[in-house]
Amino acid sequence: MLPVAVDAMGGDNAPDAIVAGARRAVEERGIPVVLVGREAELGDTGGIPVIEASEVIAMDDDPGSSVRTMKDSSLVRAAEAVRDDVASAMVSAGNTGATMASALLRTGRIKGVSRPAIATPIPGPSGNPTVLLDAGANAECKAEWLVQFALMGSVFSQTRFNIDKPRIGLLSIGEEAGKGSPLVKETWGLLDAVDWDALGAEFVGNVEGRDLMGDEADVVVTDGFTGNVALKSVEGTAKNIIAALLEAFGSTPEAQAASEQLLPALLPLYQRFNADSYGGAMLLGTKGVCIISHGSSGEEAMVNAISVAAEMVESDLVGKIQTAVNA
Repeated sequence: MLPVAVDAMGGDNAPDAIVAGARRAVEERGIPVVLVGREAELGDTGGIPVIEASEVIAMDDDPGSSVRTMKDSSLVRAAEAVRDDVASAMVSAGNTGATMASALLRTGRIKGVSRPAIATPIPGPSGNPTVLLDAGANAECKAEWLVQFALMGSVFSQTRFNIDKPRIGLLSIGEEAGKGSPLVKETWGLLDAVDWDALGAEFVGNVEGRDLMGDEADVVVTDGFTGNVALKSVEGTAKNIIAALLEAFGSTPEAQAASEQLLPALLPLYQRFNADSYGGAMLLGTKGVCIISHGSSGEEAMVNAISVAAEMVESDLVGKIQTAVNA
């Protein structure tokens, strides 16, 4: 397999944590990697090859203009490596919009795909995570785009999480078909008219925000604005609950003693809800595999992001989506 191109300069913890994660992916999991960035700033790469890139797109830079003007940035060079068959996939914890723009402008869209979408796994207390898309790529959407998101999301769910027949839900403010905005109502009608059985999936109708971490659907589709708000709400809630629990565990000697018994049982649950366990979100609809990791990603998140990228390349996710979209 061609190496996974890792943007070594992207993210809050770059380049140290990014390089450390890349080294672990190579040493522990045998995944070929090429780092992209300013080689002089990367430290000990452990022999991992480097594609030199002199510029860095900051987290607060405008995505569109920065990708167009900063042509020697680590993000653009990583996307070009995929385009030019130097790398099999790209991974970045940098500017989300710029990552998406780099992948879209350099590798291009899959034929037949109207808009790419960000698919983010949302973990629940048990079972596989729910795939939410679009999680922020398209603030305004058309109903037919959401139908395509559902199709791409179902292929991703099948490939990434081995779901035989993904259940597709439409995010709304009520379970009934007549609930929701004009966009949601129009999308419901289009989704209901699709022969999902022939596509190996199932449309289960509307789902609500409370179902994102439940077992109502395997794939939940919405516009990018709503999806991003929903995603950040879930992340913020989980973070605050974990912080409150840790504070309670240390509040009294008795609570601290009890926590010593409880924490080993709670650790697997913490791992399930830890975003680092999933590595990042997947940009669906471009011709190359692109993983968008959280800006705060550390070493463990990068190991998992690189692993997911390699798995999706080996599983030919891009080819499967192309086949599904053009069926």
